[in-house]
Amino acid sequence: MNDMTTLPVTDVPTLEMQGVTFIHRGQRLLGPLDLQLRGCRRTLVMGPNGAGKSLLMRLAHGLLKPTAGRIHWEGSAPRQAMVFQRPVLLRRSALANLTYALAVTGTPLAQRRPLAREALKRFGLAALETRPARVLSGGEQQRLTLARAWLLKPEVLFLDEPTSALDPAAIKAVEDAVQEFHAHGTRILMSSHDLHQARRLADEVLFLNRGCLVEHSDARSFFTAPASREARAFIQGELVL
Repeated sequence: MNDMTTLPVTDVPTLEMQGVTFIHRGQRLLGPLDLQLRGCRRTLVMGPNGAGKSLLMRLAHGLLKPTAGRIHWEGSAPRQAMVFQRPVLLRRSALANLTYALAVTGTPLAQRRPLAREALKRFGLAALETRPARVLSGGEQQRLTLARAWLLKPEVLFLDEPTSALDPAAIKAVEDAVQEFHAHGTRILMSSHDLHQARRLADEVLFLNRGCLVEHSDARSFFTAPASREARAFIQGELVL
């Protein structure tokens, strides 16, 4: 498989959210929220449980529609892929999960297996191509979803707590994959509760609490001099009220 062409920062569309609000059963779960995400950066979405991290990811990816407000990509909408906390896989082999994704995107039949095998090799899964995807370990399943995303050549990759249930070795494998996506020009938007992981990966941080965007700053500023009481408490491991 050919590598994805590295994209210049200016080629990654800007995501704008204006007054975005999401209400479910009469309860406001997110917003109103105003946000701009520019360039090919690694953005970590952080905050305590229930802060709205997953909801923000699903809205940005277009899986949910906001109750109010506007979500807009400047220019043409980018190619996107999303990796969830719990991998969503077909009841097929690891290889067949990838060839199916290629079929959906219209890849010629003769190219599907070679491309899928290259992706499996890239993500350390070549020896498992005939194994049913749903009996793979959690880390292997997550790498398989990343291999599937790789085949889509996304300009923007959303990752919703992708390592929350994994052991340290599997976490490192996923983080290495995220770094490879970014090195090939993919913008990363990833939610995580892990401060150490955010320090390793983030260029910038969105910090949410109770459905509100409390801070949006570069990673160095967020971790060394957070501007809000809530972020300071979160970084210090205290309860965020």
